Amino acid sequence: MRIAILDDYQNVSSSIVDWHELAHELNAEVTVFTDYLGEEDEVVCAALQPFEVIVAMRERTPFTRARIERLDRLKLLVSTGRRNSSIDLGAAALRGITVCSTGYLPSDAAEHTWALILAAVRRLDVELFSAARPRPEGAPWQSTLGLGLSGKTLGILGLGTLGARVAAVGKAFGMRVIAYSQNLTKERANEVGVELVSETELYATSDVLSIHLKLSERSRGVVGAKQLSWMKPDAILVNTSRAAIVDTTALLDALDNGLLQAAAVDVFDCEPLPAADRISSTRGLIATPHIGYVTAEQYEIFYTDAAEDIRAWAQGAPIRVMQ
Repeated sequence: MRIAILDDYQNVSSSIVDWHELAHELNAEVTVFTDYLGEEDEVVCAALQPFEVIVAMRERTPFTRARIERLDRLKLLVSTGRRNSSIDLGAAALRGITVCSTGYLPSDAAEHTWALILAAVRRLDVELFSAARPRPEGAPWQSTLGLGLSGKTLGILGLGTLGARVAAVGKAFGMRVIAYSQNLTKERANEVGVELVSETELYATSDVLSIHLKLSERSRGVVGAKQLSWMKPDAILVNTSRAAIVDTTALLDALDNGLLQAAAVDVFDCEPLPAADRISSTRGLIATPHIGYVTAEQYEIFYTDAAEDIRAWAQGAPIRVMQ
């Protein structure tokens, strides 16, 4: 049996799981890929063709129907986290491929959301400096005015587990917290202790708008030029959910044209982000390289559970099977 561990960018999986022990136990060979395989189907499929088992790190390498149909040796696909919208589960089922998940800590993504919110309102993209890089001669010691959060309005687009966690912190800061999504009920809003509003009111009154929708065909591109035009010019948009929920071109245009003060994002249409991407030169944009889930505690769960999934499947009793 050949096992592939994909997209271990920081080469940490081997410090959590003894792959040599697993390989010996299952009479297998384990290969850890620390580099991204790229976007080309030909390249990805050629690299993964020899493997019966693949462990995918979140959605870094998609497994589309076209790719799954070409990986004729693949028998088990493990995805870190509880769901993965980049895996075609229907195609996997047709091929008899078992797809398993791992545990997941929702707290990490909520915490990173607040790291981005605070970075944006206190303009840390401008004000941070390093002792290793002295200030240029004549550069101002202070150059921006931050935004206090107490008394401001936090808008939550999508009030699931993550949205509720972010809302709780907003209330702790003394913010008015409002929420909207197509299926959000007054009962759910009351349960979380936030105010249910209309779509237009969410955009028009939020000082900070944080996105926490699941990606689906209904939510894809739901934040577009029209919705962004409803926002206040001094508002801040934060997206730690999925890039495809927001029309990226419309967001960058809004920032470039001064229709939005700032945005903070941790997710991108193409990852890793190309070096010359427009995002890197857009005024008022704070970007982190999809690290909302990248913590020691999260990776401990991901890789430990992935090894358990492989062992259970090899014994004929798969666990955490994704439907």
